[in-house]
Amino acid sequence: MNQLFFTQKIEQGFAHFDEEESRHLVTVLRRKVGDLLELTDGRGFFYEAEIAETGKRHVLARILKTTPAAQENAAALHLAIAPTKQIERIEWLLEKATEIGIAEITLLHCRRSERDTVRLDRLEKVLVSAMKQSLRAHLPKLNPMVRFQAFVTKVQAEQKYIAWCADTPLPHLKTLLQPGKNALVLIGPEGDFSPEEVQLAEANGFTGVGLGAARLRTETAGLLVVATGCWSEGK
Repeated sequence: MNQLFFTQKIEQGFAHFDEEESRHLVTVLRRKVGDLLELTDGRGFFYEAEIAETGKRHVLARILKTTPAAQENAAALHLAIAPTKQIERIEWLLEKATEIGIAEITLLHCRRSERDTVRLDRLEKVLVSAMKQSLRAHLPKLNPMVRFQAFVTKVQAEQKYIAWCADTPLPHLKTLLQPGKNALVLIGPEGDFSPEEVQLAEANGFTGVGLGAARLRTETAGLLVVATGCWSEGK
């Protein structure tokens, strides 16, 4: 597989590409009727298809073969993280997390957050591009920004951790993470979680963890969590 395309609109044996993907296929790549494509729906399936119709705003491809992707996740890793002030840094994290195999991402609004709004459509494009580039068939779930208190008091997971800079060293995430069980890890903003947020998380079943001796940027901490969680599952 040299190049992977994406659409979630697959109906009655045909794949329908949106305007952006169609324009890329026809205008940039010069694909035409009869050409073969490899595509994914982002839900765990690969498809071999033949272009049946082309247009600048719409391409239709006939599905020839459907193949379930190899199991990528023995357990799902959910990263909840406060977006950085410079959105490019969180975009970089989402790109790398998708390539490695993250299952779900939630954007947190914390007491010390530097950003309280994001453009989900822009971040979704980053995820799709990274999925296609890395030839994966699972598009991570991206949740809208939510306030810290509302999130930690309601969210469920088999393992729940909050990574923060405590005065005394905390156990490293890699020593506590249990392979085979779904895990959720919280990462705060550059100023870290407030003491009240840590207390609230711990009162709701989160275990405090460290990520090593160095003080890490938000996106670096997020990437370390993803690498630790996903590679422990052998992805």
